[in-house]
Amino acid sequence: MKVLVVGAGGREHAILWKLKQSPKVKELYCAPGNGGISEIANLVPVEATDVEGITSFAKDNNMDFVVVAPDDPLAAGMVDALLDAGIRAFGPNKSAAVIEASKVFAKDLMKKYNIPTAQYEVFDDSLKAREYIRTVSFPVVVKADGLALGKGVIICNNEKEALDAISSIMEENKFGQAGKRIVIEEYITGPEVSVLAFTDGKTIVPMVSSQDHKRAFDGDRGLNTGGMGTLAPSKYYTEAIHKQCMETIYIPTINAMNSEGRPFKGVLFFGLMLTEDGPKVLEYNARFGDPEAQVVLPLLENDLLEIFEAIIDEKLDTIDIKWKQGAAVCVVLASGGYPEKYEKGYEIKGLDKAANSPDILIFHAGTKKAGDKYLTNGGRVLGVTAIAENLDSARQKAYEAVSLISFKDMHYRKDIGIK
Repeated sequence: MKVLVVGAGGREHAILWKLKQSPKVKELYCAPGNGGISEIANLVPVEATDVEGITSFAKDNNMDFVVVAPDDPLAAGMVDALLDAGIRAFGPNKSAAVIEASKVFAKDLMKKYNIPTAQYEVFDDSLKAREYIRTVSFPVVVKADGLALGKGVIICNNEKEALDAISSIMEENKFGQAGKRIVIEEYITGPEVSVLAFTDGKTIVPMVSSQDHKRAFDGDRGLNTGGMGTLAPSKYYTEAIHKQCMETIYIPTINAMNSEGRPFKGVLFFGLMLTEDGPKVLEYNARFGDPEAQVVLPLLENDLLEIFEAIIDEKLDTIDIKWKQGAAVCVVLASGGYPEKYEKGYEIKGLDKAANSPDILIFHAGTKKAGDKYLTNGGRVLGVTAIAENLDSARQKAYEAVSLISFKDMHYRKDIGIK
């Protein structure tokens, strides 16, 4: 089969790496891809958000299967366009992808179907939002309604920070259209866990749990980023919590989407907070997390393409999905200044030395290839993943590999995998 993956980051590199292992896959393509992806797939010079361009390429080049990996094209209806063109495509349609594309929709869905989440209010008027802020206790969380590259969530410790967040999102339009509406919700505490799940709209199969590290600096300080590293599995996510989540969150969410006439087929990401009152949903994503995919997929034993096809055909219940024993840790190497201003075009050194073991996987996120060199080309540059028999060993291996890689102004957290 000829398979096209849409996207350009570390998540897409991990998906392609896993798909390459399938005996069914004969040719891999990626649009637009990156420097590292060019080693395992043919790069297609079409942007991931170009619905018409991707659909035309897939038709003209007889793609047998397309995986739409990022949030923006899913929200824009790329899967719908591909299916209308007669091309098998993996990912939720536009109607279902709204579960991530609108935080207001997601929160209202949870309220309507009694899925546990933080208390919240919705505002489309900044003056009313400001008035409300003066009545709450702190901290609170202010969220842009729409897609904001994982950065539209601001934790506010006092009234000034909350008013600044409202101003930034709604009045200064920091996130554009995504900030036309905001959600202000109570701040809840506890271990944060990510659980991605395969679902065909009828059956739901959660993957091994993981934990993301969102903040830019050690000790969970600094600005929120797209993710500075992750680990799997989470020590906090016990079998008892899993059972509780299946009964109160996972199955009810699938049923809720069906009841709303929006059946979800693809990968559904549950961002959970394990509070003293039980697990609660922080957010839904309509696709693989990034960098969660970089630790979850290396632990998957099955053929990923077979799972994708079973989901499309609503036959997920026929597949026995299995996971490797052990653990994985991914450390993200970022450009200095990320997630704000940073420079590009610096040579990356030491990749061959670092990837000197089958237990070390280097997933490219923001890179480009120039001759036989790799250059930095984004905020998050690389994800260095290590697999081992336990979390401590995986962490040690990951940082040993990281120590062999260098580029100008390279920045990374040194505490990934500790918590």
